[in-house]
Amino acid sequence: MMEICMASYLDRIGAGLVINDPTPLEYEFVPNELKGRDTELGRLATLFSGIDRPGVSRQALLTGPVGSGKTVTARTFGRDLERHLAPTRPLKVARVNCRSHPTMPQVLQRIITSIDARHPERGFGSGEILQSLRRQLLGAGLHLLVILDEVDHLIIRDGADLIYQLLRIDEEHEATGSISLIMISVEPIIERLEPSIISRLGRSNALSLSSYTVDELEAIIEQRAHLALSPASFDQRLLRLIAEAAGESGDARVAIELLSDAAKEAENRGQREIRSSDVQSYAAESRPSSAFDPAVIDELSQHCRLILLAISRRLKREPEISTGEVENLYHIVCEEFEVKPCGHTTVWNHLNHLREIGAIERRHGTTGKGRGRTQHFSMPTLIPGVVVQNLERQCSR
Repeated sequence: MMEICMASYLDRIGAGLVINDPTPLEYEFVPNELKGRDTELGRLATLFSGIDRPGVSRQALLTGPVGSGKTVTARTFGRDLERHLAPTRPLKVARVNCRSHPTMPQVLQRIITSIDARHPERGFGSGEILQSLRRQLLGAGLHLLVILDEVDHLIIRDGADLIYQLLRIDEEHEATGSISLIMISVEPIIERLEPSIISRLGRSNALSLSSYTVDELEAIIEQRAHLALSPASFDQRLLRLIAEAAGESGDARVAIELLSDAAKEAENRGQREIRSSDVQSYAAESRPSSAFDPAVIDELSQHCRLILLAISRRLKREPEISTGEVENLYHIVCEEFEVKPCGHTTVWNHLNHLREIGAIERRHGTTGKGRGRTQHFSMPTLIPGVVVQNLERQCSR
């Protein structure tokens, strides 16, 4: 009888060593509670004041850099608004990505199939689809919130006529309130629109989102980590390291991708814990300009190199190092290379210089003993192992 040999490499599928549920690691995932955008959600609620009354429609334009949470903010608002209005005014949300569907017929087809999945894909002009859409909304007693994501692609490709038509869909019937509209764009698009559209949309309905801060990024990936990963696979220091690595861009997608990549790398090794080196490696790959340049070492003073060597050795194993640990390890390195160590103030000045040139990041925290305060240093976008190799070669000359 032939023995069936099972492929052991497939055992890792569903093993859940690190990742329990990959869905929250997808950028399109919409959590129950949105982190870092309370103010923006509140402003949207203000812009949509009165939407609970029949015959009322509202509009908003969200702009902001890539990864600033425009889409997830709009989707969260739409979901919450749909739930909030359910007892008084049934609402349906239709979201269309205009990068994928950049023409008026394509967008309209996506909108109407969100109401009627059986609507034919061909054989209807844009005007017919608009009227069919209005009839179906009236027949079902629904108010429709249309979210046009990356709407600038539609405007560039096909003009702004669809926006105009959606804003005036009720005019010929001497009625109001069929459709509300949220448009999303990286760049402000108001100036690209005709005055007739601007007057209906309203300049005051524009809401600009800023890039996320490091603290906001940390809150975002902390939420995703708790939803997606095994609790033993990460700690708060690792999450802070990821947030700092993505902090320069302020892009939540970068932070989420770093968390996801590092978690997958741990699973690939068959381990149950994410290493800080995984984060640092992927951060360096995602930002080639920040990869370690050996020429930087040549410009550092001797003691600055020794301090950086002490830091890098520790950060090969840990996400961060405290000020006290830096000084202790620096003294050990000085003894190794037979160099008299500098005093506390000089060490502190060197640490500030390393931070200024971007070699390390700093955060304030507690000592873990009572109420004492200290500072913690990390290396989110450099690979400590590579730094150690270069520094040891330089310091041994």
